[in-house]
Amino acid sequence: MHSEVERLTEMAQAGERMIERLRRQAFLPESRKSLNIHFGIAEAAALLGCSTNRIRMAEEDGRLPPPPPTENGRRPGYSVEDLLNMRAVLGASPARAPLDAPAIVAVQNFKGGVGKSTVTTHLAHYFAVQGYRVLVVDCDSQATTTTLFGFNPHFNITREQTLYPYLSIDPTRTDLLYAVQKTPWPNVDLIPSNLELFDVEYELAASGADGGSVLASRFRKLKRGLQELAQGYDVVILDPPPALGTISLAVMQAANALIVPLAATTPDFCSTVQFLSMMDQVTGQLAQAGIAVGYDFVRLLCSKFDANDPSHAMVRQIMEQTFGPALLPVPILESAEISHAALRMMSIYELEKPIGTPRTHKRCRANLDEAMGQIEALVRRGWGVAPPASERDVINGREIIDG
Repeated sequence: MHSEVERLTEMAQAGERMIERLRRQAFLPESRKSLNIHFGIAEAAALLGCSTNRIRMAEEDGRLPPPPPTENGRRPGYSVEDLLNMRAVLGASPARAPLDAPAIVAVQNFKGGVGKSTVTTHLAHYFAVQGYRVLVVDCDSQATTTTLFGFNPHFNITREQTLYPYLSIDPTRTDLLYAVQKTPWPNVDLIPSNLELFDVEYELAASGADGGSVLASRFRKLKRGLQELAQGYDVVILDPPPALGTISLAVMQAANALIVPLAATTPDFCSTVQFLSMMDQVTGQLAQAGIAVGYDFVRLLCSKFDANDPSHAMVRQIMEQTFGPALLPVPILESAEISHAALRMMSIYELEKPIGTPRTHKRCRANLDEAMGQIEALVRRGWGVAPPASERDVINGREIIDG
C-alpha cells in the first residue's frame, strides 16, 4: 500500500511525463519549437516606421531580397529574420546606442497567479518583434518561462545549464555566457531554469556564520555577471521566484528597472501592497549592508483585467487612487486567446493564425502591443531617446514647421 508521500512522487513523475507529451504534441514533427510567423508588407512597414513603397524600392534596386512568391503568386510575407535584415538595410533598428546602459528589467511580485511568467514572455517577444536584442533570464526554479520558450525543464535542461554553477556555494563558472541558450527567435536568447536551481537557496541558507558575507558576495556577483552579459543586448528581462529568497533578492539588486504585475482583485491588491512594503524594508536593509539598489523606473502593470467585470473596474480604480502614475495606464486584458496560446506553450506573438475568432485575436494583440509599448517607452526614455519616428510623423512635423 502506497503512503501519501509516495503518492506525491508518483504524481510528480506523471506530471513530468504529461508535460513532455504536451510539448511533443505542440512542436511536431521534431518535438522542437520553431517560429513560423510572417508579416505582410503593410505590417512590416508599420513595424519599421516606413512606407510600403520604400520596402518595394529597396527590393527593386537589390538592397533587399524580395520574398519568394508562393504557388498562387502571392507574397508569403516576411519572417522575423527578414525584418531584422530590413531594419539593418533601411536604418530602422531601435537598438540602444553603445554608451546607453542595457535595460535590466525584473518582473516581480510575491503573489502567485498574477501572470508574471506570461508577462515576461510576452514582453520579450514584443521587444523581439520591434527589433531589439533580448535576453531572458529564468531565475525561478518552477521554470514556467523556460517551458513557454519550448524547453522541458525536466528533460531538456540540466542544473549545469542554469544559474546554479554561477551562484552555488562552490561555483564552477566565473561568467554567465555558458548558460545562454538560443531560442526560436533569432534576436532572443534564454538562460533557462529547472527545479535544481532551488538548491542555491538551501546552500546559501546553510552557509553558516559567514552567511551574511556569502550572500552579499552572491548579490554583487549576479549583478556583475548580468551587467557583463547585457552588453550584447538591448534589454534583459529577469523572471525571479515569487518569494522573498536569496535568488529573488539577488535579482532585485541586479535589476535597474522593476515591473510589478498584479491582477484586479482585492487579494492581489493587498498582497502587492505587502510586497511593496517588504521591498521597502529589504532595500533599506541592503543599503545598510552596503548593497545598493536603484531603479530607472518602477511601475505596476494590471494583468488579467476583465473590462466586463464590475469588481475588476472597482479594484482598478482603487489602484489608480493608490498608486497614481506608478500604475501603467493600459492593463493587460483577460483573453481566452492568451490561455489558448499558453496551452500550446506559445505567446500571442508566436501564433501563425488566430486560435479563436480573428476579432478576438486582433483585439488581444492590439492590447498587448499597447501594454508592452508602455514599457518600451520607459526603456527608451532611460536611453534619452524617444520612440523611433515614422515617415508620416517626420512629414507631418516638417509640415508644421514649414507652416
